Amino acid sequence: MSNDRMKSQMSTKAGFIAALDQSGGSTPGALKAYGIPETAYSNDEEMFRLIHEMRVRIITAPSFTGEKVIGAILFERTMDGEANGKPVPTYLWEERGVVPFLKIDKGLEDEAKGVRLMKPIPGLDTLLARAAKLGVYGTKERSVINLPDREGIAAVVKQQYELAHQVASHGLVPIIEPEVLVKSPDKKGAEAILHDELVKATNAMPGDYKIMLKVTIPEQADLYADLVKHPRVERVVALSGGYPLDEACERLKKNHGMIASFSRALLGGLQHGMSDAEFDATLSKTIDKIYDASVNKI
Repeated sequence: MSNDRMKSQMSTKAGFIAALDQSGGSTPGALKAYGIPETAYSNDEEMFRLIHEMRVRIITAPSFTGEKVIGAILFERTMDGEANGKPVPTYLWEERGVVPFLKIDKGLEDEAKGVRLMKPIPGLDTLLARAAKLGVYGTKERSVINLPDREGIAAVVKQQYELAHQVASHGLVPIIEPEVLVKSPDKKGAEAILHDELVKATNAMPGDYKIMLKVTIPEQADLYADLVKHPRVERVVALSGGYPLDEACERLKKNHGMIASFSRALLGGLQHGMSDAEFDATLSKTIDKIYDASVNKI
């Protein structure tokens, strides 16, 4: 796999990132929305098999290509699985032209000081080495911010950038994701503090590697414009955060240089019982809408 070609695509190409990285806790909800109730499986192995089949159906659909979907974030089990007889990362890049990323966080600590830090990630270096060998380009690691508590937000950013340094040591590009909850009682205040902490941390980064930032679509349009242009930032991407697709797209259009990295907003409307033609038509329509929001700004 060509890392230089992947880097060029992720740095400059128009399009968005598909977030296909639902993990154990969010998988039942994703399957239910897809039309598969919890009664359809009796254990985790069956559940993960079904979600893998859903993801493979998405990435093998005719409309899911690097023309508009420039990257895809994978759950570890998806990375280790196959699509059409090939390892998923290989299939994505060689057959679809989509750059593969890996979700590496293992869940969140309980809330303290208005935030939820990431839990420890045992065996991370081994996982990162395996991901690199499989042709994965980068990683994604998520924390959560609920309140505008400067000490808590600073702790989130510190943990994220320390982890990013570890990821970069394996030649992978980290996507730092400090998600401000859309239901935060002071979302705008939390985002203002987060912006300041991200700028400070990015300016202080050691080495010469680059990062990507994945943030909630901000209340203040173009809040992250300076980070979009920062020489150490490869791309700034937006999570949908539970906003409905149309609202997420309208909010995104107001933020120049920011592209989408949607999960729920991307998968909404897809149903297990659809014919392949219906499935691809629905997916194609959503892809077009998210693509247009990512490249056509107000």
